[in-house]
Amino acid sequence: MKKLSLFLDRLHLSLLFNLLSLLVSGQLMAWVPIQADVTGKVTDTNGLPLSGVNIVVESTNRGTISDLDGTFSIQASPSDVLVLSMVGFTTITVPVAGQQEVIIQMEEDVTALGEVVLNAGYYTVSEKERTGNIATIKAAAIDKQPVGNPLAAMQGQLSGVNIVQTTGLPGGGFDVEVRGKNFINGVSDPLYIVDGVPFGSQSLGAPRVSNEIMGGSISPLNAINPNDIESIEVLKDADATAIYGSRGANGVVLITTKKGRSGKTRFDAHISSSLGRVSHFLDLMDSQQYLEIRREAVVSDGYGSLLENPVYDFVWPDLKSWDQNRYTDWQKELIGGTAYRNNAQLSVSGGSEGTQFLVSATYQKETTVFPGDSNYKKASVRSHVNHSSANGRFNLSLSTAYSNERNRMPGADYTFKAYTLEPNAPALYDDEGSLNWEGNTWDNPLAALEERFVAKSNTLISNAMVSYGILPNLELRSSFGYTSYRLDSYRAMPSSAVNPGLNLTPQSYSSLTTNASQRESWIVEPQLHWKNHWDWASLELLLGTTFQEEITQQSVIRGSGFPNDGLIYNMAAARSLEVVSDIDGEYRYNALFGRVNLNVLDRYIINLTGRRDGSSRFGPGRQFGNFGALGLAWIFSRESLFGEQSLLSFGKLRGSYGTTGSDNIGDYQFLDTYSVSGDDYNGTTILEPTGIFNPEFGWEENRKLEAALELGFFKDKLLVNTSWYRNRSSNQLVGIPLAATTGFSQLTGNFDALVENTGWEIDLRSVNLRSKRFSWSTTFNLTIPKNRLVAFDGLESSTFANRYVIGKPLTIVRLYHALGVDPETGLYTFEDYNDDGGISSTEDRQWIEDLAPKYYGGLGNTLRLGNFTLDAFFQFKKQKAFNTLSYQSTAGYRRNAPAELYGRWQEPGDMTSIQRAFSGLAPTGGWGAFQEESNAAISDASFIRLRNVSLNYKVPTLENGLDINVYAQGQNLFTLTDYSGPDPEEPANNRLPPLKRISLGVQLSF
Repeated sequence: MKKLSLFLDRLHLSLLFNLLSLLVSGQLMAWVPIQADVTGKVTDTNGLPLSGVNIVVESTNRGTISDLDGTFSIQASPSDVLVLSMVGFTTITVPVAGQQEVIIQMEEDVTALGEVVLNAGYYTVSEKERTGNIATIKAAAIDKQPVGNPLAAMQGQLSGVNIVQTTGLPGGGFDVEVRGKNFINGVSDPLYIVDGVPFGSQSLGAPRVSNEIMGGSISPLNAINPNDIESIEVLKDADATAIYGSRGANGVVLITTKKGRSGKTRFDAHISSSLGRVSHFLDLMDSQQYLEIRREAVVSDGYGSLLENPVYDFVWPDLKSWDQNRYTDWQKELIGGTAYRNNAQLSVSGGSEGTQFLVSATYQKETTVFPGDSNYKKASVRSHVNHSSANGRFNLSLSTAYSNERNRMPGADYTFKAYTLEPNAPALYDDEGSLNWEGNTWDNPLAALEERFVAKSNTLISNAMVSYGILPNLELRSSFGYTSYRLDSYRAMPSSAVNPGLNLTPQSYSSLTTNASQRESWIVEPQLHWKNHWDWASLELLLGTTFQEEITQQSVIRGSGFPNDGLIYNMAAARSLEVVSDIDGEYRYNALFGRVNLNVLDRYIINLTGRRDGSSRFGPGRQFGNFGALGLAWIFSRESLFGEQSLLSFGKLRGSYGTTGSDNIGDYQFLDTYSVSGDDYNGTTILEPTGIFNPEFGWEENRKLEAALELGFFKDKLLVNTSWYRNRSSNQLVGIPLAATTGFSQLTGNFDALVENTGWEIDLRSVNLRSKRFSWSTTFNLTIPKNRLVAFDGLESSTFANRYVIGKPLTIVRLYHALGVDPETGLYTFEDYNDDGGISSTEDRQWIEDLAPKYYGGLGNTLRLGNFTLDAFFQFKKQKAFNTLSYQSTAGYRRNAPAELYGRWQEPGDMTSIQRAFSGLAPTGGWGAFQEESNAAISDASFIRLRNVSLNYKVPTLENGLDINVYAQGQNLFTLTDYSGPDPEEPANNRLPPLKRISLGVQLSF
């Protein structure tokens, strides 16, 4: 009986399966129509052919592109509909209606706002119908900037996105914040997605190797060629970022590279060369001013009698041994050179209706403004292949990008030396052309060229996207991504790089520090997409899951005591080896996500997203977190109240609320952890405890609220978008203070602290004039951010008590309050907040300054006249920053100083802001150190900068189909500011500021 029952069950299942197969196969067979070739030609309203028009079959998504003469050919069924789109023209639909040839005319559209498609990560959405806040910059704006990193092309272009370049050297890093700093601890970097694959943006540089030249920051994004990018989208609010869950707490940056298009095989060549120089030199003392104050300081400190004794000449060679009439502008000598950048790119693209391809290769070489032959080289290869089956049900997309970088720099940045070297210092070379040590009385700055910093990196980003249409409205899709980033760097410090008078030998001084780092990641994301359209509504559903693993390894080793400098690059020759660090981390991530989008009557839109995240960075029971968001939009301009003749051509109210989270605390923080110290006890290696087991801490949480009004006037010739946002970040993962008797200073855990970011964002686009030969358009963005610490239980007893104040931003600095110079003593004076009679306690640092920008934005204009196009973009920012007093507030030391210190106090009764000169030889140097940490060291650093300008001429297309574009571009050409420091955005005196650049280039296409 059991066997009979089992047989009947199987029979029932078999019959049911066959019945379903017949039904599905019958539906699918009915779905596949007969295909035929349809040819046509596309023209504008004047009858001129349009090339580059996208033609897509609506039912199959098969596409092609019109040739130079406007013609095209595509496979379609007699009942199909063709969708034609092109930037600057109104998208139209044309029924095939059994025709074998169609002639189509397209009309110009001032903005084509409704057809601008934005990448939202797991889905795409039109500009008009988006419910979230997505800022974008396209290839048209990126290609006009002579930059080597995508982040540089974004500076000032996007509201809510604050980007600061940390060094003017190639291969350096950037600081990026999307809508402010959300968390007290941890990085504020957004999540980067390159062609659908998460890409780690955090530097793997080791401070012991790269801190002196790069500030420890080497940006992995340098591997991406900006000219390869089709668009960059930044997701900001909860509606846009919640689908990324914990990874989207600080925003999401989506980078999409260019793809091939069907049509004739096309070759593109792009060659450019640029010159770069430091845009601003400090106003420093000349030799006479320096020597006057230097001598005055020595005498004032009580060493005047010794100054005339030749026995002590070695103490002050600048006053006694060196040429008193010599002057060298060390800024021109050390950072006043010209940096050259040469770039060559070649690509080939094309394909059929079913398969399109693009292969490109790029080579870049860039030098520096420093003396010597330092340079940065980058070579990259990229390919992209798209394929779709004849019936359009199966689609495959493969993309691969590989980049090799080699950065060879001096061991240290010359900028600090250029600002501080004595103006009467000796010549760099002696009469025989060797380095001049002037009797071992100074450290020749060119000796640093003997030191060497080299960084080699290899980056691989690959992704495969496979999709299959199971049913007409149901698609199964999955992406498979892999990234590998390897950085090998070293810093060599031979004894030949130091003053011979120190009698240092390779055995006692020479060292080599190496950093071998690697980050590998793979990700798989299966997804189901379903959509349907009715007369009154459309519905889209998305369900997917994520499996990701990331492995990070870093080994930093220092070798010292080499037999000679010639063997310094052979670590086996080192007398002693020190393992500075050896890190191996594994991160695993799993998620389930979904989206529901309902559009009713093309005007009422609901977008619901959700994600359940699992992270290996939390202990058992705390590994999973739930995040989601709701976005609403009402396109009120589609109501019957507004007709076609209304001044208001577009109007939308939208809002969103939701939560994202963060697990950005590093690996293994909840476990008992130990580190190898490198020491031993009686021959046994010592393990030192570094972390305490705490499985109770969980996800940080960021609750985001936004409301926005988007308006279009005069048929969208003027578009104004205004957004208000409020982000509240809680459950802060910070160090909980512990008693010293525990052996640990803190325990990682969730603090009941709340950080709030609010602000306004305004984006404006306008078409001011437009005719057949002339057009003028404008873009403008403004961000007014505000950050504050709303609550922090136990702040007074925490390690952050001296850094943060409730009600104030996280970006504040606590300073002494400078009261000026005492006219009787000539010393700096400060407010004694705690009335203890001295200025030495942290309690006296009660003056608060906020270094975050008050507002920032950009203004761009594009003018076209015939074949000429002129683009100019200005960036502006209202902010404060540390000025030159922050690193030197007292004159008289043996180093040059800003010319403003020449106006120092000299005798009782003098009214001045600079205290008397000190030589640095006496036990006291006045109160200069306190002045450098006072409000006097802060000044206005607001600026307006011509971020980029471009002049392009398009040579009329030749008979053989050759397209030629010739251009001149400029970057950071001038800056309007009252700030007297090195650079208002990067005020540090030990980092090369961003360079101004002029670039010439030509693009050839055939």
